[in-house]
Amino acid sequence: MAKEEKKQDKKPTKTSEQIEAEKAAKVAKKAEMAAKAKEALASTPTTEAAPAAEGEKKSGEEKPKGGRGKGGGGSGKKRDEGGEALPFPQGYVPRLKKRFEAEILPALMNDLRIKNKIAVPRVEKVVISMGLGKAIAEKPRLEAAVKELTQIAGQKAVICKAKKSVSNFKLREGMEIGAKVTLRGNRMWEFLDRLITLAIPRVKDFRGLNPKGFDGRGNYNMGITEQTVFPEVDSAAVTFHQGMNITIVTTAATNPHGFALMKHLGMPFRQDEAQMKKAG
Repeated sequence: MAKEEKKQDKKPTKTSEQIEAEKAAKVAKKAEMAAKAKEALASTPTTEAAPAAEGEKKSGEEKPKGGRGKGGGGSGKKRDEGGEALPFPQGYVPRLKKRFEAEILPALMNDLRIKNKIAVPRVEKVVISMGLGKAIAEKPRLEAAVKELTQIAGQKAVICKAKKSVSNFKLREGMEIGAKVTLRGNRMWEFLDRLITLAIPRVKDFRGLNPKGFDGRGNYNMGITEQTVFPEVDSAAVTFHQGMNITIVTTAATNPHGFALMKHLGMPFRQDEAQMKKAG
């Protein structure tokens, strides 16, 4: 009796025709659901808002807990980052880069007696940095400096932290004491163009750049006392006056080659007292 009951409990086997019919029904159901989804998307008027909302969600998910990302810092409170860097249009070439390729490069080859174009000194990168020692006691100073540095460079500034503790300055390892930006490519050329043509002429009592600012390897360092010389910064909205250091890193091997490159780019170096006396 038990064997007969087991035989009766077994399900009847399906034929190949029945299996094919079930598969065809599933495929038809999926196609119908896909068609309905397309109709629903086409009927909604705000189709462009969906990618933006997804981008906002992703950017919110990428932020680590406590608001401490790479180069970030501070408390977990939401704050204004000063805007993100927008990409340049396709095929865009900065004005200063065009002039370098057309005019400055042949002139440098003639002045330095270099036959190979590859050996001519070029600008490799520009580093803009701010020292914010007072930000240890005044947190808003750091936030304002990062925002203004982002506006000046057109690229998000990175917050620098102390590498070691110094008790005399009440400094602990990991404290946020500075900000910097490294520019390369088209954004570097755009910044140099604005620095030479707009920012430096607006410096008060300007008498020329120091020609002794080279480091022995063709790289040039200069300082600016106020961030308001850049037109991107609204002088009426500035709460803290902050200077900055600008390092122009070149491929030049010696100071004379670096000086020649900076001179041809249009950097207004001051004459030495001996040269001024001879000219006078």
